[in-house]
Amino acid sequence: MHKYFIYAAYGWLALTGVLHFSVDVVSQYVRGMRAPGLETTLYYGLNSAFSLGKVAFGLLGLYLAWRAMDLVSEAPVLLLSIAAAFGWLAITFLFIEYWQPKLNAGIFCALILAAFMTRGSQ
Repeated sequence: MHKYFIYAAYGWLALTGVLHFSVDVVSQYVRGMRAPGLETTLYYGLNSAFSLGKVAFGLLGLYLAWRAMDLVSEAPVLLLSIAAAFGWLAITFLFIEYWQPKLNAGIFCALILAAFMTRGSQ
């Protein structure tokens, strides 16, 4: 069960990062939804860094899980992932006003906590 939580957590993170980037950055840029200015630059910068960081961390986690599940199952790696999950959750509550990124980060938190709790059952 543990390995399924690992794959689900990092897969969810990478998937939601790609979706967040495509919806909140690419589609809004292509449709011209925001007028040029400082606020628009900050909006694109925050959402780009947030979503691409999720993609990078999720793909790294998936790669490590595929190549070295024993390493990803160690407590320090899972604790680092939990810290990253709470960091993304904090960013959503502090800087992003809509609820979808909050839900996505919350689901990742729940999945990575479930992986941490089941780490003895491989």
